[in-house]
Amino acid sequence: MSDSLRELWLRGITFNAAAPADVLIRLLDEAAGEAGLLMCEGRDLPDAVIDEGLCHPVGRIRRALARNLHVDPARLAPLASDPSGLVRAYLAGGTRFQPRWVRPLPDDILVAFLTAQDGGEVGRVTERDIVGELWSSRQVPVSFPRDMAGHDHPALRLYAAFQWQSLTTAQHDALLDDPDPAVREAARESNRQLDPEAVEAALPPIDSRHAVSVLSTCALSPAVVELCFADDVVHPLARNRHTPADALARLARHPDAEIRRLVATRPDLGPAAAELRQDPDEDVRMRARLQPSIRTWAEFQEVHKVVGHGPDCTCPITQPATEPSPDWYATCAASEEPVFRRVAASWPGLPAELAGALALDDDEEVRIQLACHHPLAPPHLLLDVFVTRPAHRPHLLTLPAFPRTGWSHFIGHPDPEVRALAAADPTLPEPPLEDPDDAVRRAAAANSTLTPETLETLLTDLRTAEGAAANPSLPVPRMHALLDHCLNGAATPPTGARC
Repeated sequence: MSDSLRELWLRGITFNAAAPADVLIRLLDEAAGEAGLLMCEGRDLPDAVIDEGLCHPVGRIRRALARNLHVDPARLAPLASDPSGLVRAYLAGGTRFQPRWVRPLPDDILVAFLTAQDGGEVGRVTERDIVGELWSSRQVPVSFPRDMAGHDHPALRLYAAFQWQSLTTAQHDALLDDPDPAVREAARESNRQLDPEAVEAALPPIDSRHAVSVLSTCALSPAVVELCFADDVVHPLARNRHTPADALARLARHPDAEIRRLVATRPDLGPAAAELRQDPDEDVRMRARLQPSIRTWAEFQEVHKVVGHGPDCTCPITQPATEPSPDWYATCAASEEPVFRRVAASWPGLPAELAGALALDDDEEVRIQLACHHPLAPPHLLLDVFVTRPAHRPHLLTLPAFPRTGWSHFIGHPDPEVRALAAADPTLPEPPLEDPDDAVRRAAAANSTLTPETLETLLTDLRTAEGAAANPSLPVPRMHALLDHCLNGAATPPTGARC
């Protein structure tokens, strides 16, 4: 049997949804090569396989498991204290596939990372490197700094002190009087973000990257505001919630329409909103129409995530630090403004009745937002968005409600990605095993309607062997027999045999 068939069988069994734990554990053998890594990183796994992976002697296996986005992250907690710093770094960095929605890591894993004293015995990374991976991974929930502000461990209070503007006034006061001197100093330094004179005194060169961060987030003195206008560095002012009212009024009359768009929906805009509703730019006028219904910064942030992004936007889906009220979302769902209905559709908590109405909305972007965000989006909508908007396909395929049946009328679709979903539909009478596209043939060969006798023929064909090995109808003894051959060089049973 050729090496090509061996690799195809291994890959197929790796992703066979019906493969039991004893089959999958065999793929952890070094003789399985890349298949074991693909399995640990790329699919959901039974508990027995996870347990084997967590204590596997080969670091590559543990590193692959650390990147698995299908396994409950709580099951991966032992890897947060793995002897290998590289394993820890992989867990902190998260999956390399960059999904739109990233599940946050549990608090105990985050605490282990933030209180670690070294990077692990490998010596190739430090604890600081690992924490850096964590910050860039989007795996830290927005509530975490507030939760840690009163923690017993000073390293966690220190972390909270660096996230100053996400804390309450009471937490500010407690950290400024913290018993640990390093925490107190960090709190005092962070508190200067809200002191305009202190910000002015420490302002870096205004055209530097660090200055943009300061001007976007910190309280600013009149002198700093004037400097921004003089140097035409006003984009940060438009985003900064501490920007004073007189500066906002000037930004609302700025010649750059993009600046006017940025301020048009701010809840603190004041009388300038009425002026912007008469703006020569259509987008500015539209945003200004929204402004009277945006009363809080939480509401502003939710509108900002949606407005002006377009139907193919694949921005990360993030949990807000503070969520608007359910009543506000319900009002948005009934609004005449499509942007508000898009905002409502993007809230997973929207009641079923309102979600059902938005699934039939005349605005395509409303329907797309609902399909990508709401757990009750109807199957026909998920299917429609998959077919018409390829940009959203990777995300839709991760949704538990994504339909796997009802695709038969797409079997002749010109797009092979669509045909591949149709070929996998278990209600299909005859899977298209002769389709010209490789992915479609693989999907057809993995269709669970095929008999074990048919699968035996497909297993010997390079065009269909991987799909046949991934077919959930493949008998478990046959999976073991294929692995005997792939891992041990044993002869496979004759075609059609029952092992």
